[in-house]
Amino acid sequence: MSILHHLGEIAINWINSIGYLGILIGMIFESACIPIPSEMIMPFGGYLVSTGHLNLIGVILAGTIGNLIGSLLAYAVGYWGGIRFIDRFGKYGFLSQKHLASAERWFAKRGEMTVFLCRILPGIRTFISLPAGIARMPLSKFIGYTTIGSLIWAGILTYVGYLLGKNWGNIQNVLHPIAYVVVAIVLVIVIYLIVNIVRERKASE
Repeated sequence: MSILHHLGEIAINWINSIGYLGILIGMIFESACIPIPSEMIMPFGGYLVSTGHLNLIGVILAGTIGNLIGSLLAYAVGYWGGIRFIDRFGKYGFLSQKHLASAERWFAKRGEMTVFLCRILPGIRTFISLPAGIARMPLSKFIGYTTIGSLIWAGILTYVGYLLGKNWGNIQNVLHPIAYVVVAIVLVIVIYLIVNIVRERKASE
């Protein structure tokens, strides 16, 4: 059993014990960069809706609110600790204030769409809040687009779990191939950003 699956089982036990609060706590951890898979939390919540133990709207709201709280925690870590970390250790990873400025410009121009899209994509959605905080994306926009993206993600997973019923665990078979595609897309984006940063650095020199 993988670590992710084990963490997912822990979250399921929480949900079985304390219902909506278990969903809320699990999604807080998931969005705070602790990889408890929402792909297990929300579909299981949907399954409990199909059995009559929980309410569909309540499950989606608990997941969305938990997502937002966890995302804000990760954003705060990036906002208050990210710049200090780059100043102290960035030189060892070839990061600098210039690179941070490039990230800030990226989030200034495309931050809303970046946060929104990443919130509804498996894999990277857990970690997007850190760079948003480091780049100091405006908090109001971060909250707005995080909430919208999280609501869509929680709604889709919950409803699919509801439709699958006792077979809710089969959602993993659908999401795993998508995750590989997402990783490939992220790698392309990262390479693109690195190339732009290097070009800007050479131009400034």
